[in-house]
Amino acid sequence: MRRLFTLAVAVVALVMTGGAALAKKYEAPPFVGACGDSSYEDAKAKGITLGISPSPPYSSIDPATNTPSGIDIEIHQAVLDWMGVKTIKYEVMPFGQLIPAMISKRIDIVATNIHVTPDRLKVVSFTGPAWWYGPAIIVQKGNPLGIKSLDDLKGKEVGVVAGAAQDEYARHIGATTVPFQTDAEEFPSIVQGRVKILLEDNVLFYNFIKANPNAPIELVPNVSLPEELILGYGYGYARFATRKEDCTLRAAYTQGLAELRGDGTVSAILKKYGLDPLSNLIYFTPK
Repeated sequence: MRRLFTLAVAVVALVMTGGAALAKKYEAPPFVGACGDSSYEDAKAKGITLGISPSPPYSSIDPATNTPSGIDIEIHQAVLDWMGVKTIKYEVMPFGQLIPAMISKRIDIVATNIHVTPDRLKVVSFTGPAWWYGPAIIVQKGNPLGIKSLDDLKGKEVGVVAGAAQDEYARHIGATTVPFQTDAEEFPSIVQGRVKILLEDNVLFYNFIKANPNAPIELVPNVSLPEELILGYGYGYARFATRKEDCTLRAAYTQGLAELRGDGTVSAILKKYGLDPLSNLIYFTPK
């Protein structure tokens, strides 16, 4: 009887998929090494050091009080509270230095949100999803270069943050990248005309325009996002990175993020910073 039921299920599955199994693509592989390491217990006993690259509204440090704040900071604090980690330290550095600092054990987590890309998969592992946002092509007011798509960036000079997902993808599609250490350097550069195009996060563009409403820059509207950009070059979920060997720490972080997405904590943090709790939690589905 069980065999007949199994066969029936298989037939239904084939009918629903048009007679062939559909090959679904996923953004990240399983990060499930042979756990048994002490990284999670070490974090509970000794504390944890988070590496951040200041980039409001993601993360920043008040120089007067040394107090951290931002979307990612509040998510980390909530996750670490769930995990039972009581001592948190912060190291501040340019984004491109975060992964080397983690590998050398200067920090324990890349805590400014980071995305899965082919180059990064070679050297680090990632937590489960934290939240989502999309890419933006930013041009000077009036779009004098006539940029309409990502394909139009081929052969153009494009400003990016060195080591960011945009850097890797822009080079992949044939753009000449102009590297900056932070987005705080990028935006004044395009405003002043030193660079004509930026490939950046839409959240950072909205944050800049909110503070500088008369800035002579704009988004290119209705840009089609290819599947390889979402699933292969860093515009799937924002996550956090761990060392490959820190399996128990990564597992605890991943479960913590899932619990806090589920109970509304992450939604409340996103809403606090002016984001849409629904669209910034739901994964972008390529068409």
